[in-house]
Amino acid sequence: MSAAPQPPKPPPKTPGTDPSGEPTPGWLKWVLIGGLLVFLYVASTWDAQETAGPPMAYSDFVARVEKGEVEKVVLRGRKVDVFMKEATEVDGKSSKRFRSNLPAQDDDALWPALRKSEVKVSVKDDSASPLSSILALALPWILILGVWFWLSRRSRGLMGAGGPFGSKPTQKRFTVESEVDVTFDDVAGLDAAKRDLREVVAFLEDPARFEALGGKMPRGILLAGPPGTGKTLLARAVAGEAGVPFFSLSGSEFIEMFVGVGAARVRSLFESARKVAPAILFIDEIDAVGRSRGTGLGGGHDEREQTLNQLLAEMDGFARDERVVVLAATNRPDVLDPALLRPGRFDRRVMAGLPEVAARRAILGVHTRKVPLDPDVDLDRWARATPGLSGADLANVVNEAVWAAFRRGSELIADVDMAAGLDKFILGEPREGRLHPDEKHRVAVHEAGHALVAHIDGTAVMRMSILPRGMALGITQPLPEEDKHLQTKSELLARLRMLMGGYAAEGAVLGEVSSGAEDDLKRATQLALRMVGQMGMSDRIGPMFYEHAREHPFLGARIATEGGVSDASIHILEEEAGTMLRQALAAAEAVVVEERERLDRLVDALMRDETLERDALRTLLEQPPPNSGERSGPDDETSANVVSIGNSG
Repeated sequence: MSAAPQPPKPPPKTPGTDPSGEPTPGWLKWVLIGGLLVFLYVASTWDAQETAGPPMAYSDFVARVEKGEVEKVVLRGRKVDVFMKEATEVDGKSSKRFRSNLPAQDDDALWPALRKSEVKVSVKDDSASPLSSILALALPWILILGVWFWLSRRSRGLMGAGGPFGSKPTQKRFTVESEVDVTFDDVAGLDAAKRDLREVVAFLEDPARFEALGGKMPRGILLAGPPGTGKTLLARAVAGEAGVPFFSLSGSEFIEMFVGVGAARVRSLFESARKVAPAILFIDEIDAVGRSRGTGLGGGHDEREQTLNQLLAEMDGFARDERVVVLAATNRPDVLDPALLRPGRFDRRVMAGLPEVAARRAILGVHTRKVPLDPDVDLDRWARATPGLSGADLANVVNEAVWAAFRRGSELIADVDMAAGLDKFILGEPREGRLHPDEKHRVAVHEAGHALVAHIDGTAVMRMSILPRGMALGITQPLPEEDKHLQTKSELLARLRMLMGGYAAEGAVLGEVSSGAEDDLKRATQLALRMVGQMGMSDRIGPMFYEHAREHPFLGARIATEGGVSDASIHILEEEAGTMLRQALAAAEAVVVEERERLDRLVDALMRDETLERDALRTLLEQPPPNSGERSGPDDETSANVVSIGNSG
């Protein structure tokens, strides 16, 4: 029986929340504080804000004093409030009170005139009130403290603690799902991985039965495989099958700018999982925190290493009855620290590899479950046409096919939409500009050479196109009948001949080659170097393995071979690879010359239709020219499914 998931606890009331429990917006607090300061300042200066009258010129003011029309004046520094005995009109404004300004130079005649007219004179201090003075002195400190408080709150958010000087518990960055609605039925393919993970489900559902046999459940399970193969989906399916809470966090969420924050988050994550055990604890992209220590050009990383040490300590601290299973996913298991992979931590490794034909067919079935497919769409054929694509890639292809049908205004997804979706995913959007007729003819000759050599060697071609897409000017797409994990020397040589087919056709038909063969030559050279240096397919080299160039796991770039291979050996490798490429080119040129009539038929059809599908290609290629025999060769079942002409393939 599945363990019943515990209902989530209601969030506790925290300061800074309204009666409904919702947090008070931060900007509202600052608005209230600012409004209070403004109110205090206005209140402190209210006594000096009496309503002033209309302005009166100083000369007019003196003249009216001498005439005896002024009753009293109030001096406020250089400002004078003039109170008339009767309402007086000045500059079109009638009032008994006016405002004037004293000149900067003292007027010796003003005071005798005021005394002579018996004007009552009052003097008021124009300086600020004590409260406003206090506010003026305190306002800079208030601003400084406000900025400090704001920075403290920001650092609390970054550190997950109570600021630089706080001691609040670590802020939670992980997500918790008390119920997961994903099961193994939602994971197409990956049968071997699901079989391994079903044991985890059985342990979480009935640990007593498992322990009665004397078995010990692995504390950690590492899900390894290329991107997009469904590792996260597998982890969620385990929690959904077992009916237990699912804790998930990315490895990069542990690392912050403050040393010690990652370790605190590791402790918080494991403590939370233990409280609701049984549970699944999932760490995605664990290589972000679990990378081998002491590697790289820049030395160690204190925060990452402390976080990794805490993770190792927490996994060692698991008791066997804690029923918390740690699942982790990575695309690079080769860079993980050995201490993380030793028994007692991540005991088991589950591989989520790229799907094969049957698995791709199942994945396409899942992604087209809610898609209105045309009855003529053969998902088996599209599964064979997509070798090397992951589950996420296939989902993208189906989605692009839906968009293609939408643009056509169709209510059903047809084969033409699937083809458009695959082209969009592999090659990109069609180019807006059209090829010049001479360039178009050259691309047609190039692609016809690929297809002709592939057909003569026994490789079926799914489609050809000379419509520019992305960086490619044209494509030739083989159609493997089934996935193959091993290739023989003859099969790889057939692959080289196919790659050289476009180069040979341009030289034989047009008299000279172009830059369009750059990507073909690059791929052919890489394959030839691997054949002679790593696969033992050269009689001169023999059964030896050489690293002509390699990708450093920590620098992430191809670098020169570090020792073990001499310059003389590398020279021999390059000589042998060059010999193999020249032989493949000679064989492709012989095919082009011998089968020139078929080549011309393909070129004419491409110039007319621009895209040829499998049936049309088969009709054109299987019509034997006069006085020519048919040759056969091994199928080319490599993972590369597109041969193209262009700047980058």
